Amino acid sequence: MASILDEYEDSLHRSVSVQQSRASVGIPHSGYVNARLEKETPIFNKQRIDFAPPEKINGLVVSSNQLCMSLGKDTLLRIDLGKPDEPNQVELGRKDEAKVYKMFLDHTGSHLLIALNTSECLYLNRSVQKVRALSRWKGHLIESVGWNKFLGSETNTGPILVGTSQGQIYEAEISVSEGSLFSTNPDQYFRQVYTLEEESGPAPVCCLEIERGMEGKFFIIATTRKRLFQFVGKVPEGTEQQGFSSIFAVHADHLPSFREFPANLGFSEIAFYTPKLRSNPRSFAWMMGNGVLYGTLDYSRPDSILSDERVWVYPPDIDVTVNKPISIVLTQFHFLLLLPDRVKAVCTLNGQVVFQDLFLEKFGLLTRMIKDPTVQQIWIHTEKVVFRYHVQRESRDVWKMYMNMNKFDLAKEYCKDRPECLDIVLAKEAEHCFQNKRYLDSAKCYALTQNYFEEIALKFIEAKQEEALMEFLIKKLSNLKPSEKTQTTLLTTWLTELYLNWLGVLQGDPSQRNLYLDTREKFRTFLSSPKNKDCLFNNRASIYELLASHGDTEHMVYFAVIMQDYERVVAHHCQHDEYDEALNVLSRHRDEKLFYKFSPVLIQHIPKKVVDAWISMGSRLDARNLIPALVNYSQSASTQQINEAIRYMEFCVYQLEETQQAIHNYLLSLYALCRPDSLLSYLEQAGTNPNRIHYDLKYALRLCAEHGHHRACVHIYKVMELYEEAVDLALQVDVDLAKSCADLPEDDEELRKKLWLKIARHVVQEEKDVKKAMACLSSCALLKIEDVLPFFPDFVTIDHFKEAICNSLEDYNKHIEELKREMEEATQSAKRIREDIQEMRNKYGSVEPQEKCAACDFPLLNRPFYLFLCGHMFHYDCLLQAVLPNLPAYKQAKLEDLQKKLAATSQPSKSHHRPKDADTISLGKGQQSREQIKADIDDIVAAECVYCGELMIRSIDKPFIDPQKYEEEMQSWL
Repeated sequence: MASILDEYEDSLHRSVSVQQSRASVGIPHSGYVNARLEKETPIFNKQRIDFAPPEKINGLVVSSNQLCMSLGKDTLLRIDLGKPDEPNQVELGRKDEAKVYKMFLDHTGSHLLIALNTSECLYLNRSVQKVRALSRWKGHLIESVGWNKFLGSETNTGPILVGTSQGQIYEAEISVSEGSLFSTNPDQYFRQVYTLEEESGPAPVCCLEIERGMEGKFFIIATTRKRLFQFVGKVPEGTEQQGFSSIFAVHADHLPSFREFPANLGFSEIAFYTPKLRSNPRSFAWMMGNGVLYGTLDYSRPDSILSDERVWVYPPDIDVTVNKPISIVLTQFHFLLLLPDRVKAVCTLNGQVVFQDLFLEKFGLLTRMIKDPTVQQIWIHTEKVVFRYHVQRESRDVWKMYMNMNKFDLAKEYCKDRPECLDIVLAKEAEHCFQNKRYLDSAKCYALTQNYFEEIALKFIEAKQEEALMEFLIKKLSNLKPSEKTQTTLLTTWLTELYLNWLGVLQGDPSQRNLYLDTREKFRTFLSSPKNKDCLFNNRASIYELLASHGDTEHMVYFAVIMQDYERVVAHHCQHDEYDEALNVLSRHRDEKLFYKFSPVLIQHIPKKVVDAWISMGSRLDARNLIPALVNYSQSASTQQINEAIRYMEFCVYQLEETQQAIHNYLLSLYALCRPDSLLSYLEQAGTNPNRIHYDLKYALRLCAEHGHHRACVHIYKVMELYEEAVDLALQVDVDLAKSCADLPEDDEELRKKLWLKIARHVVQEEKDVKKAMACLSSCALLKIEDVLPFFPDFVTIDHFKEAICNSLEDYNKHIEELKREMEEATQSAKRIREDIQEMRNKYGSVEPQEKCAACDFPLLNRPFYLFLCGHMFHYDCLLQAVLPNLPAYKQAKLEDLQKKLAATSQPSKSHHRPKDADTISLGKGQQSREQIKADIDDIVAAECVYCGELMIRSIDKPFIDPQKYEEEMQSWL
């Protein structure tokens, strides 16, 4: 196997030259084809709005799909972009020369502030048609508004901040009431809270933004032409409606933190990007004289919300003295700059211009660019045209920028759904890690790419980075499909070889002990991985060869356990005389076949533990398959060791209740060999019923005879019902045992008598004991003195059995007297029966006219009836109906025949002159008379009362409802 792997490594070198030749003729480097099937739409897709304004456009604001446009001097157009065909036009109602200076629309699209160049401010709510002047705001030219996104609603703005051209920041609140909309001023209050200054004095407040962080902390961002201020403070919970005065009061004596840049556009503008489904912005872009300050917003910071700041200078073609930018809009990865004749999009990751859109002169100069934060649409207008940009798949090329910046995690995040791009990023990351000698990280990345496997493997081999090569192979193996079996086999085998080489190197170095243990654990994890299980199982022979070639018996056993090749594990332990370990493996995995195979070896060395293991397996083991092991063991073992075999056989017989004949026969043989005392008790416990005995009677008889166990043989003869043989053998042991055998054939008196005669003959002829012979007479009632006399010798005098003869004569006399008494009793009994019969003939009963049939409850005297001694009375037909179903079949047939005969005798004769002695003539011909037929019917039908006789007793177990009619009866009750 090692030579195969060496040949494979050599082939890697040859494959590289092939790859280089492929590359020279244009074979792609990766498995993906980088082709564009259709023209990709631009990120910023411009659309001209089909709208021809009647007057020039002075201003435009959009929020929450609500668009407000100032037209000419006195007209305001409101459009719900969800219903663009239903515009709403509102007149400002101004008679003077005032013009719209700026418009501000809150995040809900409900509150519109219109700043006039006459230092006045108007307010319009989405739900009303009339513009209201804010009297408290008069005298201030409004430059910016910071809306309250946390307390604002459709009817109330909550506390808001207002910036003026003189640098003052005011706090205000506007509220309208549906019931009395114009009864009170909408501006609740208007109070100054701070003044922003630059080095030359107060400066216009260009932008205001209110954000809330954690734990009630608020961040307020305010900008002038060159400075960006931050106000940070907490507003106690429940007091948010009181406004932000407390935050500005902290900075009454000292300036808040700010960023300042020397250049000046004459104004500045800040834009924010808020992701979908989030309430707080994530990044900002501030357009000022030196360029665009871009950064992220970190709400966890204590003093400043701005983080990761950088300044992107304007592109070279933008000269702030000639064509300064007008507006800025921020998206997720770009900020857009509005110039008088074009729009430029700059990537926030690298500061490069990625998009430029030039507008035709016929549209006029670009005036303003704004973004609807809720739908992420960008609006641009001139004095006569409106354009809209849709942002589509803005992150499509972000992965490439992050990759070039070596921010591979972010690059992978933005191309995870584009495998061809992800492959490029992974390859670049892998190469970057390799160049920086981070070989393990490089291997992990290379394993995920589509680069040539051979090229990458050679790269790590040439760098002598076996650990990284192993990591690469492991990752590559985990990415293979189940169908790629050849590749899986190759990688699995190669990894096994590498692991074994590495473990061999580390094992010989004591200083690398921890690394060795860690590598060993990884190797074992690799071997036990469920993903590799099938491959390792199919190629286990090769893995065993590798393990054997390295002499790694520890992992050979470990691998065998994983492969559930417990036979190899047990065999290994047995070869190394580790019998306890072998038995532990068997007991742990409880494989019956392995028990059968290795028990003959194990029982020779640890018999008690093996038997304990067998017992713990219980009925899962077939004891018949273990008998060969026990036989081999018992033939060479001592009596003490045979006891273990007996212990297991007894467990099978008494605990498991085994009925296999082989088991019982083997236990019998062990008892006959070593425990004769237990032999007889076992036989007696087995019983005397041959059908319930599980051992072979003939085998048991031969076994007991061979070992001279006569009592056991007698018992077996008794079971086999060979009573003569049992008595003959018992007489050699004990006369009492023979007597117990002689009484067994209870149903065969002749045999019993014969057996007792055998005993008597033995006592008389062998033992020559007359008293014992006389005792036999008393023990068996079948024996008489005349049966025993022939066995006595001629010289025996009558004195020895005189008493027995007398007793016999007395028994005969008693028997004669008993017969006489029985004859007299029989005579008296016959006399009484005759008297009873005569009495019954003369017995009668009286029936009252009101008596009723016990069956149908109708008057009894209406039809023929029966009267029983018990008092029950039945009509003839009622009694017949009750008795007939319960009669035997032959009686039913006889009754039917008698009824037919009775019907025939009741028919009148066709002849008008019937002889007088017709009945006598019929009797003479052998036919029954009518009275005789009736008597026979009475004997069948009226033999006993149907309620008091045996018929009622026999019907006690009959169901009340015929089972065949049960369903029909049950349905009738529903």
